[in-house]
Amino acid sequence: MITKNNLEQAAEKNIISPEQVEPLFQFLTQQSSDLVADSYDELREEPLKFIRSFGDIFLTLGIVLLVISISLSSISGMYYIFPVIGFILIAEWLVRIRRLALPGMAILVAILYFVQKMMMFETEHATFLMFAVLALTSFLFYFRYKMPFSLLPFAASLVSMVIMQIGFDVMQYPVVFAAMGLFVFAFAFWFDSRDTRRISHLSDNAFWLYLLASPLIVHGVMVSILLSDQVWIASISKEVLMIVFFALFFILALFLDRRAMLISTQLYIIYSLTQLFKGTLTNAQDVIMYVLVGLGLFVLYFGAYWYKTRRFIFSGLAGKAICRYVPDLNIQDIKK
Repeated sequence: MITKNNLEQAAEKNIISPEQVEPLFQFLTQQSSDLVADSYDELREEPLKFIRSFGDIFLTLGIVLLVISISLSSISGMYYIFPVIGFILIAEWLVRIRRLALPGMAILVAILYFVQKMMMFETEHATFLMFAVLALTSFLFYFRYKMPFSLLPFAASLVSMVIMQIGFDVMQYPVVFAAMGLFVFAFAFWFDSRDTRRISHLSDNAFWLYLLASPLIVHGVMVSILLSDQVWIASISKEVLMIVFFALFFILALFLDRRAMLISTQLYIIYSLTQLFKGTLTNAQDVIMYVLVGLGLFVLYFGAYWYKTRRFIFSGLAGKAICRYVPDLNIQDIKK
């Protein structure tokens, strides 16, 4: 690394002039800082922790084939307990001993599938009981194997149970979905805030919970806007409100450094932009084409410059109390 003392020695030997020392030092310092930031961005890119090699895919394929073959067999009712036990034994080998995540996810889905096949749910009470059993199964799987994916079906089952207990048609009250999403989001953020460096299973726990929380929040808010008959909403334009919500949701995802949160917003933003610009172009096909092109460029840009944009927008918050709960915003923190 070139220091200011090196440059002063070069000036003494007439390699560079004394007037060049300070500007050259500032230039090299900035270049070094940018290089550190770029290297850090590459390290920070979210790795697919649930897959390590093609062998994981091969094992997962074997599990899928087993599930299909068992489903085509003549067993029924409580006899499904046997494939459940069989997959638990496989989990002891592949998940507990070999720590394979993707096959473990397939095994958990297979176990949940055969558990629900054992349950009789012709009545609402039986369906509630089924979700309770699925939640318990997912929790026990997490407790045994510490596999973060287990929290997704666990939380989804609990949300389903709560919605069933509410006692009215939640499709007419989509805000309920948003409320459930915020509840799951709070737990995801709690896990995330305990691992801001994203190196432990706590961060992975948050990832899967965000994948459930985000569509619940987005669906609840977007449908509430679409179905609302409030005068103030009608006067603003529902499509504009949807775009404003998308912008705020994007800023939140950027601050939390969670691109996975944005997946659930894509269909709604396509709809709102299409409706907003429908009258400005010649036909509907042109509108959809331009919206998809714009959204594609948006995704490409932030796929490549996510961390640079994040530092640019939020660097002023670096060092503030709220930033203790999110990944580093300041490049100076990276060097420590």
